[in-house]
Amino acid sequence: MERRHFLALIAVAPMAMQSALRSSRKRNTDKQATTRYIFSQAMRQASTEQWNRKPIGELMGQFAMLFQGTPYVGGTLEGDGPEVCRIDLTGLDCVTFFENVLDMSRIVKKGRYTFPDLQHEVTFTRYRGGQLGDYTSRLHYTAEWIEDNVAKHVVKDMSRELGGVIFPLDVNFMSRNPKYYAPLKNDSILVEKMETIETAINGQVRYYIPKDRIDVIEPQLQTGDIVAITTNKEGLDYAHTGMIHRTADGVAHLLHASSQKKQVVLDVSVSEYVNGVKSHTGISILRPLEPLLNER
Repeated sequence: MERRHFLALIAVAPMAMQSALRSSRKRNTDKQATTRYIFSQAMRQASTEQWNRKPIGELMGQFAMLFQGTPYVGGTLEGDGPEVCRIDLTGLDCVTFFENVLDMSRIVKKGRYTFPDLQHEVTFTRYRGGQLGDYTSRLHYTAEWIEDNVAKHVVKDMSRELGGVIFPLDVNFMSRNPKYYAPLKNDSILVEKMETIETAINGQVRYYIPKDRIDVIEPQLQTGDIVAITTNKEGLDYAHTGMIHRTADGVAHLLHASSQKKQVVLDVSVSEYVNGVKSHTGISILRPLEPLLNER
């Protein structure tokens, strides 16, 4: 099934669902119904075509291309009340794009195809140690997401092996700017917890490939590799994320949810993209690992 046909499935949903969507389009329940429908169709295709036989990187490439053209929507993980594991496939940002693709691929490799399976897997990769707690249990900083998911054997950090150099970490943006994060704005204890987390992150040793060397290592990148783009903006570690999608012509394109283009796009080569933004300084590369079949 081609991507345009996959996206068109939303338009040919059962009549009862379409009627419900038209009558309450702006409600969260509407998004959840559509999300579950999108997911079910993706799983149906993956099962029918036995995508579980593919290496996980190639499988991620298959899922990722299905979402090409999906609208860019930020803030879908935020909401009122306690922290919950939110999943919204109707709109994606740069993190939720690669996260959902990764976790959909992981459950298919395990032979699991239900939405609760996806919720379990997203919880595992999104939260520190795979445990959902308060707002600070979410892996907000990409550097910590890398550290935690390397420890959980979800990904391998290829950055040093690819010739990367040490990436100095000095994150503090969230604790110093709680006004931008509702849970932090309303709870000074969470701000203190976030500051402690930031201190721990700054003690990590991360590697990155400087932007002027990305073209040298591009031939070694594979479809499904997760790209984390480093930044020189004060208080931050990474400014953007995406995936590698290597096309038939051999180019390692950046496939990502673009805030500028307002959708998931197959963009230029990763080296061209990173070098086109002054504040970008380089990339870290995370290669997905095959999940164990007996993993829950």
